[in-house]
Amino acid sequence: MRFVHVSIRAKDMDKSIDFYSKHFGMRLERRREIKANDAEIAFLTSEGSDLRLELTHYRKQKAFDQAPYEDRAWDHLAFEVEDMKAVMEKLKKENVTVTDEPFRLGPDGPLIAFIEDPVGVLIELIERRP
Repeated sequence: MRFVHVSIRAKDMDKSIDFYSKHFGMRLERRREIKANDAEIAFLTSEGSDLRLELTHYRKQKAFDQAPYEDRAWDHLAFEVEDMKAVMEKLKKENVTVTDEPFRLGPDGPLIAFIEDPVGVLIELIERRP
């Protein structure tokens, strides 16, 4: 398993991209729609690092200070896995909470799933196509 990115939620994608670009020297790597959950994501990189910051804007999220979102400006950690099926079987045997079973992001996209750590931190698992 390899740690690949951290995701935070953005109220306004353009403002967030501008903020991290202007103040931290990050550059926009890619930006795309995620129709499955009515969201938009953007990945920013920093020179000299393989890690990425993912900004996630959920269109249906109106307020960051009301349930169920009040503590969720933080979104998730992401780890790349080589064999999603094997990893999921192992996690389920160990009674890890699975919030989203594996699904593909578009016909040519990666296979992703979401689990929770012991205190509820959301973790994305990503299996990229060879």
